[in-house]
Amino acid sequence: MKKIEKTTSIFLTGSSGFVGQNLNLFFKKFAKIRPLIRGEAIKINEEIVIHLAGKAHDLNKTSNPKKYYDVNTDLTKLCFDTFIKSNAKVFIMLSSVKAVADQVTGVLYEDHTANPKTHYGKSKLLAEKYILSKLIPKGKRVYILRPCMIHGPNNKGNLNLLFNFVSTGLPWVLGAFQNKRSFCSIDNLMFIIEKLIQNIDIPSGIYNIADDKPLSSNEVVFLIFKSKKIKPRIWNLPKSLIKFIAVLGDKIYLPLNSERLKKITESYEVSNKKIVRAINEDLPISSEEGLLKTFKSFNR
Repeated sequence: MKKIEKTTSIFLTGSSGFVGQNLNLFFKKFAKIRPLIRGEAIKINEEIVIHLAGKAHDLNKTSNPKKYYDVNTDLTKLCFDTFIKSNAKVFIMLSSVKAVADQVTGVLYEDHTANPKTHYGKSKLLAEKYILSKLIPKGKRVYILRPCMIHGPNNKGNLNLLFNFVSTGLPWVLGAFQNKRSFCSIDNLMFIIEKLIQNIDIPSGIYNIADDKPLSSNEVVFLIFKSKKIKPRIWNLPKSLIKFIAVLGDKIYLPLNSERLKKITESYEVSNKKIVRAINEDLPISSEEGLLKTFKSFNR
């Protein structure tokens, strides 16, 4: 396994995003990182290309669809074409499980037939297909990573909304709903990227990225209570009552409506077996440890 040394050079896109900031912190101690500056021409003289730049989900649904394809598809094509012509050896692209499915029945594996419904997912899938359609020159390795929900200290996202709700002191009334969701700790993602760079024997391809164990929403809420060092208040109210309140919330403004109830209680389980077998090492942090670390950072 090749060790990453201070002479190792990395060309990085998306350095200002959550993953990019963490990657800078993780790798800057033993590698030279050159971030892509917005508006500059793409030139690659480094050994490693890590392409993180992307147009993320717009939770308010106000974004122009074209922006997703300009960034997630066209920029990826440009980066990849430049990589192929360069002397760089490794190309790592951050895609998403949402390039495959917005909803999952059972467990999501890499060979699942892709059928994304959003412009975000469709634009990511087009980028994946473009990369997979090209012949990879001998001596180069190409990895498409499909993480599920990425989280870590100070991350801004859906977990913040859940944390803020629990922080109000109100009881969690959805205890009767059982589900399983996969999460991806930023620590595990950095560990996997490091191993992909180091190990020349890991074959090119698509890899799902997730923590080892999926958790229920109730388990996640319990971890929030634990991070705040307060006694958990999880109530098992009848599902029929909760659904009635959600339908009412569709008609008048309530914190809970049908769409939010679905998002909170639906399952989305992702298998990480392929990547764990490929790196042949255990992930450094468990699902519970990663989420607890994230929630503790919200308390600061």
